[in-house]
Amino acid sequence: MINKFKAHPWHGVELGDHAPEIVTAFIEIVPTDTVKYEIDKESGYLKIDRPQRFSNVVPALYGFLPQTYCDTLIAAYAAEKSGKNVEKGDGDPLDILVLSEHTIPHGDVILQAIPIGGLRLIDKGEADDKIIAVMKSDAVYSEWKDITDVPEAIINRLKHYFLTYKDLPGEHSTCEIAGIYGRAEAQDVINKSREDYNNKFRK
Repeated sequence: MINKFKAHPWHGVELGDHAPEIVTAFIEIVPTDTVKYEIDKESGYLKIDRPQRFSNVVPALYGFLPQTYCDTLIAAYAAEKSGKNVEKGDGDPLDILVLSEHTIPHGDVILQAIPIGGLRLIDKGEADDKIIAVMKSDAVYSEWKDITDVPEAIINRLKHYFLTYKDLPGEHSTCEIAGIYGRAEAQDVINKSREDYNNKFRK
């Protein structure tokens, strides 16, 4: 049976039979984009969130994991691991950054990715984790199996983007990176975000 209608990227695309080891990622923006796109939760289409304010560009393919949600379980896990007061999740699907040697010219695509770690981002008291992954079968980056394989310069580039991408001159950043974690913990975060999704949308 051919599906004649486009699936909603958040609710209609499966995370994958091998999740959390291998996941389907929906990519919203790529490093060449000069505006930030994000999914419109109602329609499932990409919308322009805002132009990139300054010279910072996203340093990897950036999107989210379908059928995930950052809510109470993600917040509790972030609080447990960081020792900080995390009030709630950010109410969005779980974000993912995918490293690849290939230039992907635009977003609005899905791909298979292998999570190898993550950034524990807290923004205004809300958990906003960023899973770090490599594209499946990538000739270069798929050799990395855990966050410890990633050069520090790349980690610093990812950290810098999220610590500055919302800033305006003279304003204090609202984002804090409360930790960097490896493959096993990234899989835990994915599983908890799936539970949060089921609790929110499949009651």
